[in-house]
Amino acid sequence: MAKQNTQASYHAHIKRKKIIRYIVLIFLAILCIFPFYILIINSTHFTDKIAGGGMLVLPGGWFGKNFMNLLNDGTIPVFRGLLNSMLIAVGMAALTTYFSALTAYSVHAYDFPGRKAVQTFILAIMMIPSQVTALGFVDLMETFGLLNNYIPLIVPSIAAPVVYFFMLQYMQGALPLEIVEAARIDGSNEFRTFNTIVLPIMKPAMAVQAIFAFVTSWNNYFTPNLIISSQRTDLWTLPIVIATLRNANFLSFDLGKIYMAMFMAIIPVVIVYLILSRYIIQGVAVGSVKG
Repeated sequence: MAKQNTQASYHAHIKRKKIIRYIVLIFLAILCIFPFYILIINSTHFTDKIAGGGMLVLPGGWFGKNFMNLLNDGTIPVFRGLLNSMLIAVGMAALTTYFSALTAYSVHAYDFPGRKAVQTFILAIMMIPSQVTALGFVDLMETFGLLNNYIPLIVPSIAAPVVYFFMLQYMQGALPLEIVEAARIDGSNEFRTFNTIVLPIMKPAMAVQAIFAFVTSWNNYFTPNLIISSQRTDLWTLPIVIATLRNANFLSFDLGKIYMAMFMAIIPVVIVYLILSRYIIQGVAVGSVKG
């Protein structure tokens, strides 16, 4: 009888812990989603209502009007900025994931002199903030005649130490070198081995890093603002467009239009996340554990 009571008390304790865990997770999920909810709600109200003070929690009827105001604003190229950001973000995500995986593969699959020094050097670069090198980077791009060009925003993403480190960790846990050796014995060259054998194994890790790289590029205001001049509105990215809307004078300041632009800015990120999200848990779980 006492043993049954002990077991019942133990199961009740486990159940209480599980309930508390779910409550905490639900609370954290609400905290994460709530700002997006307010953003969507504000995009459905006109500017006077938003500026009137207080938090709006119910949708209004100005969603279509705010969208049309944004669409008809000839001075702010919102949709061009959307396309520009999409081009840069997709290009950066593709180059970052592919070449970081290729670099990690070369370090993982080859035992060459100085390999440890190469790894240390790459990891040391992770410690340098991009803001520190920004001035020199802009001067270099000006020397090459690449200002007002998307090349400085896409091509340098080939060198991504953080993504390389994640890829290397994933390979050490998920890519046995015996597979590579077997491909070599069968006569496969290194690039064919990487593209046809290694990349399919790396798909979860690459999907995770593609999401992170896409979001990082999509939200990047600092570097595009340095590379693209204020006169080249046709080259503006979406963060620059939104910043321009926010910096408008009080006569043309429209909060409803700004919230509508921000709402449009999060849609591609959500779509990319939904497409690749099934790889996140798998990629992080395997990539964080060494084999």
